[in-house]
Amino acid sequence: MSRLKPLATPLLLGFESDASVLAQIARANDGYPPYDIARLRKTGSDLDRLRITLAVAGFSESELDVSLQAKRLTVRGRQAERADGDFLFRGIAARQFQRVFLLAEGMDVLGATLKNGLLSIDLVRPEPAQVVKKINISTAQ
Repeated sequence: MSRLKPLATPLLLGFESDASVLAQIARANDGYPPYDIARLRKTGSDLDRLRITLAVAGFSESELDVSLQAKRLTVRGRQAERADGDFLFRGIAARQFQRVFLLAEGMDVLGATLKNGLLSIDLVRPEPAQVVKKINISTAQ
C-alpha cells in the first residue's frame, strides 16, 4: 500500500509544488526566535490585518532583514560576534536565524517596526472577491 504525500490528494489539484515549499519552510523554522501572530481588530472599513511579532532581543535594525518573495515572508537575523567584555557566563548567544512565513494569495506587508526587542510586521488581508464563473457544457458529437 503506497503512502500519500501531504497535498497529494485528488481534491488538491495544482498544489504539488506547494508541498516542496512547505517542506523547505519546515526546515527553515527551528523554533528560534519565538513569535506571536495576532489578528488586529477591524476599525470601520479597514481590511483584515495581522501582526507577526518576533522576540529579537539583542538585534539592532541593521542586523535584521525582512523580505517578501513569491508568497514567502522571510525574516533573517545576523549578529556579529561581539568582543566587548570578558564574560563570566554567556547566556545570550550571538546567534543567526531565519524564520519563514508562507502568505496566502493577496496578502500584503504594510511595514515592520523594531521596538524594545520586538520586531512587529503588519500584514493586510483583503476581503476575498466572491467570483462565480459559469462553465459552459458542450456536447460531444
